[in-house]
Amino acid sequence: MTMQTLIVLILIGIVAGMMSGFVGIGGGVIIVPSLIYILGLSQFEAQGTSLLLMLPPIGILAFMNYYKSGNVTNINILYGSIIAVTFIIGGYFGSKLSLRLNENVVKLIFGCVLAFVAFKMILSGIKSFK
Repeated sequence: MTMQTLIVLILIGIVAGMMSGFVGIGGGVIIVPSLIYILGLSQFEAQGTSLLLMLPPIGILAFMNYYKSGNVTNINILYGSIIAVTFIIGGYFGSKLSLRLNENVVKLIFGCVLAFVAFKMILSGIKSFK
């Protein structure tokens, strides 16, 4: 793993953690698209890696399905572990920031993030049919 990749993983973890603490989103909305569009992972590898980092709190059974699929390349254990640690740090700071803002401002930011990610995923899906 290069230093650049390590830095990107740390940033993904911090941003996802902050967004989780800030507006309650992270895994599917921030981490999966980041792994796909920034680090070039496949959809399934990004999903499996995202589930790994959420394993302790919510994803153990879903992670096991990916693991048992027989295709261990669907999971990047190192990436998921690094993002998990930095996700905790980002979650702390994101929640602190969110609690300092007006609820309507947080709603607006949340909606903008969802719209941006949806637009990006829709364009990617459309391009795959061409």
